Amino acid sequence: KGTVISKRYQIVEKLGSGGMAVAYKARDMRLGRFVTVKVLKDEYAENSEFLTKFSSEASAAASLSHHNIVRVYDVGEDRGINYVVMEYVHGQSLKRTIEEKAPFDTLTTLSVALQIASALSHAHKHHVVHRDIKPQNILVAVDGTIKVTDFGIARNKYICCRRKRNGFCTLLFT
Repeated sequence: KGTVISKRYQIVEKLGSGGMAVAYKARDMRLGRFVTVKVLKDEYAENSEFLTKFSSEASAAASLSHHNIVRVYDVGEDRGINYVVMEYVHGQSLKRTIEEKAPFDTLTTLSVALQIASALSHAHKHHVVHRDIKPQNILVAVDGTIKVTDFGIARNKYICCRRKRNGFCTLLFT
């Protein structure tokens, strides 16, 4: 708390921790707004594979602009701290929302599903496949807006679809 990254992002509080990074709520001192700063864990900072994965998440998400996808504002390194700066979403994960409020009524269920589908459709149209959709990677803002986040294992590649006799297709990543 209080740490300033790149002379710009002042850490306010820890939001949570994932497999390879810790997320913090921070204040962008230049623009006067709250942001989320995702910091790569120390044990991965020297691992080129994790640095590449961390960077690819930022690149995949930054290439997308959609109201149901968390926006990426900045990426960088400061004094050995590798970070990605993203839109701050005032709310909680869909996982926590399910734990607290399930079962949902039909309209809420449809609203959540359609917003997630809209985000994924937009990503796919831009050749980005998330590959880790789960309630922990979906945020629910206090106004009910759904935001897909954590493109950590996304593929920014073209997708081939091979039709099978039953009408279904197999997705192939190239």
